[in-house]
Amino acid sequence: MEAQHTIRLWGRISSLNVRKAVWAAQELGLDFQRTDAGAGFGITTTAEYQLKNPNALVPLLEIGDFVLWESNAIVRYLCARYGAERNFYPAELEPRFHAERWMDWQQTTFNRAGGPAFIQLVRTAVEARNADAIQQSVTATEPLLALLDKHLEQHAYMGGETFGMADIPLGCEMHRWWGMRTAQFDAYGVTRQELQTFPNVQRWFGQLQQRPASCGVLDVTLS
Repeated sequence: MEAQHTIRLWGRISSLNVRKAVWAAQELGLDFQRTDAGAGFGITTTAEYQLKNPNALVPLLEIGDFVLWESNAIVRYLCARYGAERNFYPAELEPRFHAERWMDWQQTTFNRAGGPAFIQLVRTAVEARNADAIQQSVTATEPLLALLDKHLEQHAYMGGETFGMADIPLGCEMHRWWGMRTAQFDAYGVTRQELQTFPNVQRWFGQLQQRPASCGVLDVTLS
């Protein structure tokens, strides 16, 4: 029988990457403790924390003596360890790596394209914002939304016909993107496609918002 250990997550909920880990834990019905860390909360700059995560970033997962950092790795681990019965972490190799691919795409492609607009519109003072940087970010992101929409035309969720681990990081990314792209974009004269251009993405994201475990994740105000 597996020993029971306290599941502890370090990181502030304003972090997209922390929200991924929190959502995964909530989907799996885990009893966990979250401690605010990073940015104004500090902690990540301490020697004690950096022994656990030398990157001095969040999130950080601790279960007994086991320590893990990197948000998507944490999502994978939680789903593999606690979500086998629900197939969140597919047992078969092909479906598993199909989901893994989309999780990597979120970090290496989607996040890099959309990140500059988020930094400008949410974390930069109004007088210091760069409209060109915002437009470039939008221009880079919208072809990716088209790619996502085409995939979701054929699939209910990122990994197939049922919810799985790949939906968590992509859902958090979409929450951030759509959360900043209404009046804020208009205020800077940014040319963009309307949300209706991506009906399958809208349908999928709406499904995610209806999941009870997404509360406190997909409904938080961006900051």
